[in-house]
Amino acid sequence: MEKNANLVWTNCLSIIKDIVEWQHFKTWFEPIKPVALKEKILVIQVPSQFFYEYLEEHYVNLLAKTLKRELGKDAQLEYRIMVDGGNNYNKPVTVDVAGHGYKSFSNNEMDFPLVVNTPVKNPFVIPGLKKMHIDPQLNPIYTFDAYVEGDCNRVARRAGKTVAEKPGANSFNPLVIYGGVGFGKTHLAQAIGNDVKRLHPNKVVLYVSSEKFINQFVDHSRNNAINDFIHFYQLIDVLIIDDVQFFNKAEKSQDAFFAIFNHLHQSGKQLVLTSDKPPKDLEGVQERLLSRFRWGLSADIQMPDYETRIEILERKMKNDGLEMPSEVVKYIAYNINNNVRELEGALISLLAQSSLNRREIDLELAKKVLRNFVKSSSKEITIDTIQKLVCDYFDVAYDKLLQKTRKREIVQARQITMYLAKAFTKNSLKTIGEHFGGRDHTTVIHSCQTVKDLMDTDGVFRDNVMELQQKVQLASL
Repeated sequence: MEKNANLVWTNCLSIIKDIVEWQHFKTWFEPIKPVALKEKILVIQVPSQFFYEYLEEHYVNLLAKTLKRELGKDAQLEYRIMVDGGNNYNKPVTVDVAGHGYKSFSNNEMDFPLVVNTPVKNPFVIPGLKKMHIDPQLNPIYTFDAYVEGDCNRVARRAGKTVAEKPGANSFNPLVIYGGVGFGKTHLAQAIGNDVKRLHPNKVVLYVSSEKFINQFVDHSRNNAINDFIHFYQLIDVLIIDDVQFFNKAEKSQDAFFAIFNHLHQSGKQLVLTSDKPPKDLEGVQERLLSRFRWGLSADIQMPDYETRIEILERKMKNDGLEMPSEVVKYIAYNINNNVRELEGALISLLAQSSLNRREIDLELAKKVLRNFVKSSSKEITIDTIQKLVCDYFDVAYDKLLQKTRKREIVQARQITMYLAKAFTKNSLKTIGEHFGGRDHTTVIHSCQTVKDLMDTDGVFRDNVMELQQKVQLASL
């Protein structure tokens, strides 16, 4: 069947939507319209110059690879950019996407060219395979500089820096990074890999998702090439496996990984693993593997607090050369509190709407755009609400929080309440202090720091605070 522009673009989108975040897909790919197909050149129409520039900066490699699947290695992409003059168009901007070295935009892409110098069907069975020919599969934008440190990730980030500086020669081997979806596990894991490549150019680094590892194992099993598969992975100096929880239904893949793990660890190589749960809670993973996961350090990443979310937004704006009113930044940080991915998605959507509608970013536009992210029924949390939640949780009378007493249980309850009030309300330190019997802002600062210190050293205390944070969030719904 002869292909036309609509069919080619539809097939491209079917691949792209499985790779790109849903909100990014709706923002950056749904508005694109296929215009024409001229031999190997697909012409697409985009709404603005800004739109074209954003696609070229962030998605050109993804567009290139999907288009080459449809039209072959000589595929090209041509943009038609709409301008203010109604139906008139700029002269089409043509971009040749063939023959370039691609950045690793995602580890979910359908091909996994571990060896980039020689095109072969099986990337593992190559006579005389040399280490330097192994593509690390790292996204260069994932760096430590771009990773904002906060109370939510401090231990994991600093452990990651230690691993990057001395891979395989530290006590954090393996380093297991665990936490919720969108908290930054993949970013941190790849930042380690990128830093190793920067500090130790001769080290062989490889990042791979557990799903890709399993799929590769299955392919090599069918070809009776499991030994080649294991041998390849044993060449790696720093192996980063993302989302190891998906090993739970792959018993034979676990056997292969066990052999790889043992060889690398005994050879002084570094392993970095990510998971949505700590090793002790991983179900369906062999105990012998879990015991090895516990040999090194398990570091958790928690939901970013309000201050960290603001810093994440400000860092991204600075890196992209953007400016935005502080009240808008605070509004986004206050209302988007699920994960970093959603936070950045909200910012991108706001920027896109500003560009497409040719409108300055203000609080009104932010509220309109963020309706897709913020529950309309959400209500603002007050200090009084937090005080009641903490009192109920610790079974402490409300008036006790206001009294000058040194009883440990009362002091800690008051300190936690101040900490949560600072994190979940927009009140000043002075206002928070006034709600606790007229205490001043220095008391609030001291209380917040005390809570942070105790969360780093006392597991039970940290669990209590985390549970209370969830209760506060639920109270806003």
